[in-house]
Amino acid sequence: MTISLRFCLLLCSLSGLLAGLQACSSTQKDTQEASSANVQPIAADSPVLLHKGLQEVTDVVIYDIFSPPVASRIYAYTALAAYEATRWADTAKYPSLTARLRGFDPMPVPSTDISKAAALAGFKAMFTVARKVTFSHDSLNRCEKEVMAAVEKSGMPKETIAKATEFGEAVGKAVLARAAKDNYKESRGYERYNVTRREDVWNPTPPDYADALEPYWRTIATLALDSAAQFKPPRPIPYSNKKDSPYFKEVQDVFDVNRQLTKEQQEIAFFWDDNPFVSHHKGHVVFNSKKMTPGGHWMMIASQIARNTNADAARTAQSFAMVSIALFDGFISCWEEKFYSNMPRPIAVINKYIDETWEPFLQTPPFPEYTSGHSVISSASAEVMTALYGDNFAFNDSTEVPYGRSVRSFSSFRQAAEECSISRLYGGIHYRNTLKRSAEQGKKVGNWVLLRTKINSTTAQ
Repeated sequence: MTISLRFCLLLCSLSGLLAGLQACSSTQKDTQEASSANVQPIAADSPVLLHKGLQEVTDVVIYDIFSPPVASRIYAYTALAAYEATRWADTAKYPSLTARLRGFDPMPVPSTDISKAAALAGFKAMFTVARKVTFSHDSLNRCEKEVMAAVEKSGMPKETIAKATEFGEAVGKAVLARAAKDNYKESRGYERYNVTRREDVWNPTPPDYADALEPYWRTIATLALDSAAQFKPPRPIPYSNKKDSPYFKEVQDVFDVNRQLTKEQQEIAFFWDDNPFVSHHKGHVVFNSKKMTPGGHWMMIASQIARNTNADAARTAQSFAMVSIALFDGFISCWEEKFYSNMPRPIAVINKYIDETWEPFLQTPPFPEYTSGHSVISSASAEVMTALYGDNFAFNDSTEVPYGRSVRSFSSFRQAAEECSISRLYGGIHYRNTLKRSAEQGKKVGNWVLLRTKINSTTAQ
C-alpha cells in the first residue's frame, strides 16, 4: 500500500471518527434513556445470565484475537469461577470442582443464603476473572451493566443482589489466585523459539511464515492431568522423503484428498476450521478475518445443549466448567507433544517433493503437525459432554451460522468430534494417522478429567 493511499485512509478514518463523536454527543442521553426503558427483567437464578456471560466472553476472545491455547485458559478460569459461585444454588448436587483439581485453595463460602441469586453470583465471578485475562474491558463493563439492570428490574431485593455480587467477586478473586500461579505470566518472557532449516522438522509455512505459536504452552500448570506428558501418544511415523515410505504415503494421501474434495467435505472443513485469525492474500493486498477458536466452538455447543435441555443455572455452569477443563488440559497435552516431536506440515513436504504451487484448502496454522489440536480437544470435550448428557445424544450445531456456515446435525458428541478430526485432513493440514492418534489422546484426557472430578454418566447432575 502506498504512503498516499495510507494517508487517505487515515483521513477517512478520522473523519468518520469525528462524525461518530458528534452524533454520539447529541444522542447519548436519549440512547441511555431508551436502553433503560427497554431492559427486560432477568431473574437472579436464571441460566440466561450464564449464557449471556459466556457469549460475551466469547465475543471478547474473538475481538482480542486470542490464540486457541490462550482462549482455553480464559474459558477455564471464567467457567470454573462461574460454577464455584453458581453451585450454591444446590451444593448437595453440585460439589466443588476446584477442590478436586490441582493448585486451587479452598473457595469462599457465602455469608448468607444466595441460592435464589446463585446465577447472578456466577455471572459476577465469571466477569471478575474475565477482566483480568482479557483486554476489552469496555465491552465486559457494558454487558455487566445491562445484566445488572435486568436483574434489578426483576424485583430482586437490592440487599440480595449486593450479597450475591459480593460473593461472586470473592470467588472470582480466589480463582484468579490460582491463575497467577499457572506459569502463564512467566512463559510470556521465555526466549524466542528458534527453528532450523532441516526438512524433517517444523518450519514456518506460507502464506505468512508466522513464528511458532505458544511453543512453551506445555509449561502451563494443568488442572486435572498429573503432567503435560501424562498421555503422550505413540511416536509419529518417522519422516522420510522416499516415495515408498509410510510417511510419504501419508503426504500423498493429503495431496490426493485435497485435489478432489466434495462440496460436503469442503463444508466440513470450513465448519470446523475455527481459525481465530486468517489472512487473505489477493495479489499485494492482505486482509484478515477473525473467527471463533476451536475451544470456543465446543463451549458454545455446551451452551446450546444446556439451553435445549432447559438446564438450570447450576447444571449450565457445570457443563461450561467441565468442557473448559477438558479444553485447557487438552491443549496442554497436545502442545507438549507438538513441540516434542516437532513434525513438519504437509504443505512443506508437498511443495518440496510433489507440487511447489500446491496450497491446502485451509490455511496452515503456525505450529508443528503432530498431534492435532482440533482432534485432541474435540475428543476430550466429547467424552465430557457424553458423561453429562449421555451417549447417542442427537443435536444440531448452529455455532457457525454467524460466520456464514450452515447448521450441522450429529447423532452424538463423539460423532461431532470425529467429524471435526477428519476435517483437518480435508483442510490439508494434518495426516490421517495423526488424526487417529490425536483422537485417542484426547479421549484419554477427557476420561481423566471425568475421573479426577468424579463426574460420570451416573453422577452427572
